[in-house]
Amino acid sequence: MQAPSASKSDFPWWLVVAVAIAIAVAVFVATSNLYTQVFATVAKGIGITVFVTVIAFVLASAIGLGIALMGLSGSRWLRQVARFYVEIIRGVPILVLLFWIAFVGAPAFVAGWNALTAPLQSSGLLGELLVRDVSLLWRAIMALTIGYSAFISEVFRAGIQAVEKGQIEAAKALGLTRAQRFRLIVFPQAIRTILPPLGNDFVALVKDSSLVSVLGVADITQMGKVYAAGSFRFFETYSIVAYVYLILTVGLSLALRALERRLRRQHEE
Repeated sequence: MQAPSASKSDFPWWLVVAVAIAIAVAVFVATSNLYTQVFATVAKGIGITVFVTVIAFVLASAIGLGIALMGLSGSRWLRQVARFYVEIIRGVPILVLLFWIAFVGAPAFVAGWNALTAPLQSSGLLGELLVRDVSLLWRAIMALTIGYSAFISEVFRAGIQAVEKGQIEAAKALGLTRAQRFRLIVFPQAIRTILPPLGNDFVALVKDSSLVSVLGVADITQMGKVYAAGSFRFFETYSIVAYVYLILTVGLSLALRALERRLRRQHEE
């Protein structure tokens, strides 16, 4: 029996079903006064969710790249520091890290800042920093940044190590500096390996951003919690919350897959 062609066997029927369900739910929400009200309330938190996710991901990627480069450096001490950071941070649940940064790390940072700037404060050049001056939103962002930077650093490390050593040696023979080798040879090739798992981390961060609701940050989940607590419409509220998150995460996953395919085609050409 002849095997089905790749185009037919790989057709994303799951996506057709998912889009059909999403459209049906959207129509139902638009025609129901109750669900329209729930959606309008929950949608107020989309901006905060997107803001927290994007800022935390950009910062985590920058820190993660730095940690990865430290782990691949020629200095034994830098490698040990990088490994210590990665193993310790990855061993702490994101929710626990969120509480620790919010209620331990932030007060410690404020105390340290006030101690360092005491001369400036006594002269009137700076005012005293209070714990309440560090918003819960930024405490949540820093917790997610620190937590995800450890995972992202491993993604960068694996991608950089996947580049053939022969090309690096050839670049050395041409007289390129370490920075030039990384910018011109290593990173452009490593990005093809890095992009898929990095995209997965971004999607995961969208979902984990819901944890900031435990601090009262007005994201999608928090807005849903507030509405459900006041109306006792738990089924309707959390169904809409799940629907909004699915739209965000599935949409991002599809966009990242399209970008990955485009990069692969460019490489093959």
